[in-house]
Parts: sequence; structure tokens; C-alpha cells
Amino acid sequence: MENRLLIGLVEDQLLFREGLKGILNGHGDLEVIFESSNGFSVIEKLKECQTVPDVMLVDISLPPNGNQEFNGLAVTNALTRNYPDMKILILSVHDDENFISQFIANGAHGYLIKDSHPNEVFEAILSVFHKGAYINERTLMALQNKTVKKLRSGSGFVKLTRREAEILQLVCQQYTAEEIGKKLFISVKTVNGHRNNLLQKTGSKNVAGLVIYAVKNQLVQLF
Repeated sequence: MENRLLIGLVEDQLLFREGLKGILNGHGDLEVIFESSNGFSVIEKLKECQTVPDVMLVDISLPPNGNQEFNGLAVTNALTRNYPDMKILILSVHDDENFISQFIANGAHGYLIKDSHPNEVFEAILSVFHKGAYINERTLMALQNKTVKKLRSGSGFVKLTRREAEILQLVCQQYTAEEIGKKLFISVKTVNGHRNNLLQKTGSKNVAGLVIYAVKNQLVQLF
């Protein structure tokens, strides 16, 4: 029990939420400890919790707070401000590059379509927690296919050192800092230093944002 990843669910559809909770609790490494049917009360509820989730799964379409919209993007922004160490995995019916880019740019660590297989949900949760990002092949292909024309008309790219380019390639292949260090024969501290430089150069909030930036600007080759 003590080694399980703690999961939160922000989902307004009761049947879907209960089904997802049952699936996640059936996985030996996961435990759902928090759930909310709306986004606007999430922060208030979390402040009352003795333990907060390691990973929060957030739906895009959530009910408003009276006349004020409070959708998944608002929840993502609120969580990144109040709980910067918490990992955020978006759940959506929309498989669209614009949605994906917008949420990642605002601090989400991954994006899943609601028709995903349970095994992919497990993989995504473990990946955002241990590696800082989950960007699946379908998302990467969509980003690559939809941005080529835009890039050709294009803007300038950031200038990377050879080592930064090597580390960026491995980060985008979702290697951990420890794995990158072993591959390149450098320390984890050095890897993290280069990764932090990459985040600053690209204006990315997290590893997922770095992956999106690299793919959209064709700085890496993944396929």
C-alpha cells in the first residue's frame, strides 16, 4: 500500500469516473484517493486533505461555477500554481493538436484520449510520475503532420549545443535522467542541468512541454 502512486480524478460524469476508479484501484501500483465532479472546488478540497495525489487525471469538459467557466484548462492552471510538484494527465474526447499543445503549454504533463486502452492509462500515469511526461505516438504523429507547413514559412529556432541536442533527443524518447546519464556517461546532476537549460531556452514549463516544442520545431527525429 505505501508504495502505491496516489491518484486523483476530476471528472463530472459519474459513470465514467466510477469505472475509471475501479480500473485504477485494480492496478497493484495505484490507488485513487481523491475525486471531484467539478473543477472549481478542487483546490479547496485538496487543502483539506492530509495527503494529496501524486498524479491528477483531469477532464477537459467540466461544469461552470455559476456563470463562470471552470474547465480542465482552469484546473490545470490552478494545480500548477498551488501544487507544482503534482503531475497532471489530461483526459479528453478531442484528439486535436491545438488542444494538446494548449494544455501542455499550460503545465500538463500528458494528454490521453478517453477511448485509450486501460494499459495505456497505466503506462501514462507511471510515465508522467517517473519521467515527467507522457506523449504517445498518435500525439507525436499529429504534431509532426500538422506543423510542417507552418515551420517551412517559419521562425527561427533556439541554438542548442551538441550535448543539449543529445539530451533533448533522449528526453523526447522518454528516457529518465538516470538512463540518460548512463547512456552518455555523465552524472544525473549534469543531465538535470542541461535539461533545465533546455526548459529555459524553449520556454517550456516541464518535460512534456519540451517534447512538444522539439517535435513542432523538428529538433528531434522520433520515427
